[in-house]
Amino acid sequence: MYGQGILRGLRITLMHFFRTYLDDLRYGLRKFSSNENFAQRQGPQARGVFTVQYPDEKLAVPERFRFIPFLIVEDYDHPERPGHDWCTSCGICAKVCPPQCIWIVRETDPQTGRPKPEPEAFFIDIDICMNCGYCAEFCPFDAIKMDHDYEMASYDRTSHHIFDKEKLSKELRYWRTIAPTTAYEEMLARGGWEHSDVIKERKKEARNAQKVPRAERLAAQEEAGTAAANGADEAAAVAEPVAAEGTSEDPEQARREQKRAEMKARLAARRAAKKSN
Repeated sequence: MYGQGILRGLRITLMHFFRTYLDDLRYGLRKFSSNENFAQRQGPQARGVFTVQYPDEKLAVPERFRFIPFLIVEDYDHPERPGHDWCTSCGICAKVCPPQCIWIVRETDPQTGRPKPEPEAFFIDIDICMNCGYCAEFCPFDAIKMDHDYEMASYDRTSHHIFDKEKLSKELRYWRTIAPTTAYEEMLARGGWEHSDVIKERKKEARNAQKVPRAERLAAQEEAGTAAANGADEAAAVAEPVAAEGTSEDPEQARREQKRAEMKARLAARRAAKKSN
């Protein structure tokens, strides 16, 4: 029948219309009393259509929501590297940025003049940024992430909409708070919550620590082998006179004496090896 689609659409609209009033009757004035009721109303159990009273009420953004990028630094109470930058100023984020809104100045060593793997300055023009997330996706050190803060409107573009390194830097715990699942997956890929360079350095130190006892064991084994060889020589020197004294004209008797001397030499070598160990 012609017009069935229109009738179905009107039926769905009317259902939402009446469910909205049922939701208002169910919550009454409580829906404006606390944020818990608002979270319930915007959850999967909510029915009908309701208006978000912004800015008093704000919809919760999903974990993978993308807005302006920010730089990750170590927590300010970190025992070894408080506030240290994760960014190594490699420039990959600036190269892959489609609108070219990222500028990086690499820091240099004042004594040698050589570049250091740290950013001296980092700028992002948030009016040009298209929130694509390429910079965070291609960063090899997990040093740049997409923020959830979208309330950045202002009337002054020159001073408020060009973010420097100070405005962009946020602690690692902030990223773990707004994106716990993604942060945990990245931690598993890196092998720890620390920066990848720190994790590599600790693994290297662990390998070096394991090499030292191994070298000590090899040296002890060499010393034991030398002592055993010296003991065998001494036993052979002791056994030679005994064998010479026990030499008889009878060949069978001479063979027995020779075996006895060899057994004494082996026992002496074993005793020397045990003493060295």
